[in-house]
Amino acid sequence: MSDERLFDERTLRKLEQVILVADKVRAGAIKGERRSAKRGTSIEFADYRNYTRGDDPRRVDWNIYARLGRLAVKLREDEEDLAAYVLLDGSASMDWPRSGERAYHKFLYARRVAAGLAYIALSGGDQVTVSALREDGLQRWGPARGRGRLLELLGWLERLHTRGALKLNAALEHFARRTVRPGVCVLISDLFTPEGIEGGLRALQARGHQVALLHLLSPDEVAPSLGGDLRLVDVETGASQDVTVDAETLARYAERLAAWQAAIRALCVRRGVRYVAVETRTPWEQVLLAELRRVGVVR
Repeated sequence: MSDERLFDERTLRKLEQVILVADKVRAGAIKGERRSAKRGTSIEFADYRNYTRGDDPRRVDWNIYARLGRLAVKLREDEEDLAAYVLLDGSASMDWPRSGERAYHKFLYARRVAAGLAYIALSGGDQVTVSALREDGLQRWGPARGRGRLLELLGWLERLHTRGALKLNAALEHFARRTVRPGVCVLISDLFTPEGIEGGLRALQARGHQVALLHLLSPDEVAPSLGGDLRLVDVETGASQDVTVDAETLARYAERLAAWQAAIRALCVRRGVRYVAVETRTPWEQVLLAELRRVGVVR
């Protein structure tokens, strides 16, 4: 991502006006600078929490520091923070397309959306964790608070790369076991996993998470421009299949793709998961400012 300017000032200002919505998450374990419709209407002292890198130094209670030798931040009654988890599918199928329009690359696009989501949460004073799910384990950044951590996050995302196949159910179950605090959990994936995702979604919800799913596909996956006798090779397993692609084949492909997405959408409706199907030609900021707002992940 280093050769692309991820955020301009106009986009930053728009993201700063958006907050994550957590209508199905238990109250936060601690409080923070979470903005709400009531923000600024209450100045009554409520509590303290330990100072975290990125907090506004003006909120530090220096009397507490003088007495106890620790930095603490004052909180008001109307302030509550949220745990936000962004999960990136780091499997090899996300490294696509290998040529053509760079902006349509799924893993680049996923990292841009992840950075935008994280910035929304960091700007709201929420606790943010970003994780990449790969076959060699979980790669994690955070938890962190404060918009001052953005450049650190961008550097971490820049260094991420895809690897191998991924059993998404198992990866989500592993993540769920490692989280203690419930929060808003957004999974960004192409969902190319043979065993499906229901077990993983169930595991996340069992831990109290409110779950949203961004289903990413590139334009050439939605509408392939292929023809003739071809050998297709799975980028994760190396398995190959000889096929003849003609108009009838492409029509069947379109039908099966629509049925697959419909089944995933139905599963999400049944389980109360917010589902957004995204083609990577869609501007990434539109996903954050319009699509996620439409399904109630942000407001």
